[in-house]
Amino acid sequence: MMADSSEIKLKSTPGDGISAVRFCPNSTPYLLVSSWDGSVRLYDCFTNNQRLRYNHDRAVLDACFQDTIHSLSGGLDGVLKLCDLNSNSESILGIHQDSIRCVEYSTAVNQVFSGSWDASIKSWDPRSKACLGTHMQGDSVYTMALNEEKLVVGTAGRRTLVWDLRNMSTALQKRESSLKYQTRCIKCFPSRQGFVLSSIEGRVAVEYFDPSPEVQKKKYAFKCHRIKEGDIECCYSVNAISFHCGFNTFATGGSDGHVNIWDGFNKKRLCQYRRYPTSISSLSFSFDGSLLAIASSYMYEQGEPSSAGSPEDAIYIRKVQEHEVKPK
Repeated sequence: MMADSSEIKLKSTPGDGISAVRFCPNSTPYLLVSSWDGSVRLYDCFTNNQRLRYNHDRAVLDACFQDTIHSLSGGLDGVLKLCDLNSNSESILGIHQDSIRCVEYSTAVNQVFSGSWDASIKSWDPRSKACLGTHMQGDSVYTMALNEEKLVVGTAGRRTLVWDLRNMSTALQKRESSLKYQTRCIKCFPSRQGFVLSSIEGRVAVEYFDPSPEVQKKKYAFKCHRIKEGDIECCYSVNAISFHCGFNTFATGGSDGHVNIWDGFNKKRLCQYRRYPTSISSLSFSFDGSLLAIASSYMYEQGEPSSAGSPEDAIYIRKVQEHEVKPK
């Protein structure tokens, strides 16, 4: 399956920035990729080929699977699309007044959730294509994540809102980020105890849902994705987080080009992969934890690339070794 023992580079990847990579929730080889070139692509990672692609009118900022044969996507055009991957036929599920930044599907309530820079989360029934609710977040939505019970939203202004998927009438919790700088990514622990939040300033926070003081005492933050150059420590944005469902450990990807694996409960770094050519824009573990998709894509943190250009956008599929992700 793999050309060498640990990693392959996908062929026919997008020619512009890669915004998201997502493995299929219950079928290992299939990977969904959204891009600033306006495309959503489906790859078979075992055979290393692109199975299909469809397009939005403008850059696509996120995409996810509903099930093995349906994908959802949204981006700068404000359009939420549903695609039947068997027939490659797409339809419009709904629209936002501004760009759609994130898209998630909940099997627990069979609803699609889209988060937008219009400061709202909308919930949708994918069968009837009806909007079930519009939930104002108070500011632009930058990131969101869900588990079987809760939806966690990170907005501009370093705010975090926790919602009950079965009762979206009002937010369960409204928090200010424990990190000083803008929230970049949020992902929920598979164990449902809490979530991990990252910022643009090389830090990650481990947070718990239970508001009791004894549980809140466990929350902490740590520095990561920093490189010392002489006497100066450069802090890089932590753009991507993905959980390994088997071990409750997680990977982070930063603008330093590194991928780190962490044991959040024991406050340990388990391993660091080689440095990739440019920023890590997105990460995704396969549902069985055997593969990790790594998107290496310049994110314009340093402005326009030099005359030499930026490294090409690439997606690497890494075969995961148990010792890299299992708590020690």
